[in-house]
Amino acid sequence: MSELGPNEHAGEPVRGLPGHLPAGEHILWQGAPDWRTLARTALHTHLVGGYFGILAAWNTGSGLASGVPVAQAIGSGVVTLLAGALAIALLTLYAWLAARTTVYTMTNRRFVLRHGVALSKCFNIPYSAVASAGLKLDARGVGDIPLGLAGDAKIAYPHLWPHVRPWSFVNPQPMMRALPDAAAVAERLSLHLQQASSAADRPFVVEPVRQPAARPSAVSSGTGASGGQPAAA
Repeated sequence: MSELGPNEHAGEPVRGLPGHLPAGEHILWQGAPDWRTLARTALHTHLVGGYFGILAAWNTGSGLASGVPVAQAIGSGVVTLLAGALAIALLTLYAWLAARTTVYTMTNRRFVLRHGVALSKCFNIPYSAVASAGLKLDARGVGDIPLGLAGDAKIAYPHLWPHVRPWSFVNPQPMMRALPDAAAVAERLSLHLQQASSAADRPFVVEPVRQPAARPSAVSSGTGASGGQPAAA
């Protein structure tokens, strides 16, 4: 099994891992995305809802302007809203399934991403293969932690989605997405990443935390060592 590659798993010996941990390695933390946040930020259900709402208003208004019966014009708008509700329901269901089938695992040596609704994949990312890390928080403390890979290490964007930094097509960045209590997770992860980079004698980039202005300043000072979201999030 390659260090940076997908692996089908059938009957995991350890939850979220493709095999038993070798001697000297142990799990530090495991987690999964918040499906509500995943639906909004990765699948953009709020934008889909807005689009169908505008489309329904347009269909109703244009029908009335064209002189069609009121009932028919309103019926057209209702049908559009029902189509939008179905689309949102399907996207929300996918977000729930994606969160349910995803396990983020941090050991003392690597980060492991296991995900996949229809086709399961498992990626092992040694800390030595990570060159940068970031953190983006929302007002509730739910956040994203992208990992920039070092050197020639690369995983294809479609293989990672939706657990990948948006728009990072050229150099895809695996990302723990919609993660509850992301600041605490990032702080622990940052410690191990910096230790790995020191052992490999190479620089490790930690960028400023991105968070809403309404967040208390104490959060920023408490998590500044955990990394920051790249500027083009």
